Amino acid sequence: MRSLLLGSVTALVTSLALTIAAAPATAERPDHQSSERAAYPALKVKRLVTGLDKPWDVRSLGGGRLIFTQRDRATLTVWAKGHKHGVRFPSSEVWVSGETGLMGLEVDPGFAKNRRIYTCQGATTSGGHDVRVIAWRLNAKATKATKVRQLIGGFPSSSGRHGGCRLLIDSAGSMLVGTGDAAIGTNPQDKQSLGGKTLRLNRFTGAPWPSNPFAKAESRNQRYVHTYGHRNVQGLSQRADGSLWSIEQGTGRDDEVNRLVNGGDYGYNPVPGYNESVPMTDQSLPGKQIDAAWSSGDPTLATSGGGFVYGKRLGAYDGTLAVAALKAEQVLFLTLSKSGTLKRVQVPDALRRYGRIRTVVDGPASSFYVTTDNGGGTDVILRVRPRG
Repeated sequence: MRSLLLGSVTALVTSLALTIAAAPATAERPDHQSSERAAYPALKVKRLVTGLDKPWDVRSLGGGRLIFTQRDRATLTVWAKGHKHGVRFPSSEVWVSGETGLMGLEVDPGFAKNRRIYTCQGATTSGGHDVRVIAWRLNAKATKATKVRQLIGGFPSSSGRHGGCRLLIDSAGSMLVGTGDAAIGTNPQDKQSLGGKTLRLNRFTGAPWPSNPFAKAESRNQRYVHTYGHRNVQGLSQRADGSLWSIEQGTGRDDEVNRLVNGGDYGYNPVPGYNESVPMTDQSLPGKQIDAAWSSGDPTLATSGGGFVYGKRLGAYDGTLAVAALKAEQVLFLTLSKSGTLKRVQVPDALRRYGRIRTVVDGPASSFYVTTDNGGGTDVILRVRPRG
């Protein structure tokens, strides 16, 4: 009897071991590659562009060239081979106040042929101010930007606080826009307001994207809404698996990284007035609210921009979401499972030495770019890559 029992146990253990061995090794790892067991390499950081004032966003133009915005100077600049030159651009038309100015930047996937770039910026209206997205065409030498059209406008503004505003062209070809609530409490949950949202639209015509959850709503503004219930979306990124993610600043606590679900409510509702004591994701609201994939807890780190970074030489950083932090003066690298569950966070010392960090943008050949946000002409764009 005893030998029969031992034989059964041995068979069960052997069967279990075989089952575990046969299980997919990457089942809960980031889609791009299996990096759970990889090491974090030492990082080499270079001050690539210096003498800047709050460089808000940066993109590649190809051929080793970068184009970037400076929020308060309201300038577009191109850097190439160690030199930078200004792009003629109607800077005087940009409304600069508080946290609003010349902000988000995107380069069209077809730039080599159509020369189109996009900005999100503050502007003056007949009744005050707003935030809007404009399409531009760069000339062949990238020295002048000519306005093509305004794609969308009327994002709410107040003092300039919580102006957003990040741009992303996704793999479907649509434009995603992250907006701020302008510190007006009713905006995040009001689907007829463009504030405190992610919006999705056609990057050529400015029309609402046809798969938006309220695409057939009577209100034109509502047709643009992709997700709502946000405070101040300043980071947007698409993972290699096609999923969309946002980064937003919390109040006194709870900065958030959110996986964006079409039509999702992310639960911010700071009313009456502008009551910042309410939860960032208030589960007491009607309907279903989507919890954050990552939250800073207490205190806030003042997260801003960021994005997924890729490259085999990046080791365990490959496929992570790099999140810039202003107040905490650091970059957090989040390893997220295939289902979007947080697995671990890495904060490298190599990026703790540059003050406030505004955003992180993926680059070529296992590199990425980091912009600082210290002001006064002391800011830089860093190029980061593994040592060796």
